[in-house]
Amino acid sequence: MKILETQTEQETFALGERFAKAAFPGMILTLDGDLGCGKTVFTKGLAFGLGITEPVTSPTFTILSVYVEGRLPLYHFDVYRIGDIEEMYEIGYEEYFFGEGITVVEWSELVEELIPPSAVRIRIEKDLEKGFDYRRVTILNDDGFSETVHAV
Repeated sequence: MKILETQTEQETFALGERFAKAAFPGMILTLDGDLGCGKTVFTKGLAFGLGITEPVTSPTFTILSVYVEGRLPLYHFDVYRIGDIEEMYEIGYEEYFFGEGITVVEWSELVEELIPPSAVRIRIEKDLEKGFDYRRVTILNDDGFSETVHAV
């Protein structure tokens, strides 16, 4: 487990960008945390780091957004509104989870049974006592990936 801290939205964005530089095909990142904690800001930084210039928004109502113009494709899931795990099968989630791009799953705890053990699990939390834009980013099971990101 590794804990990183960001003090501003720009730093959270930059952390996502650093992850992109160390990312590889088939990588799955899970992003969990409360509403407004910075999951989409992190994903925007990741997309920017991959060279994606198209606007990245939370795919809350579409569940999945696909961006293919960067160094690697980005498959951005927001499963907050998933009512039944069967919806993930209907979307064809396996094509993305096990494809050649990077998959980001926001609210992954809602589809926990589908997340492979190799996923890099990230929890983003606010702490208002440390400031409105402060975020604690905990990388749970990354097999040294956070050290690679830190070195970038």
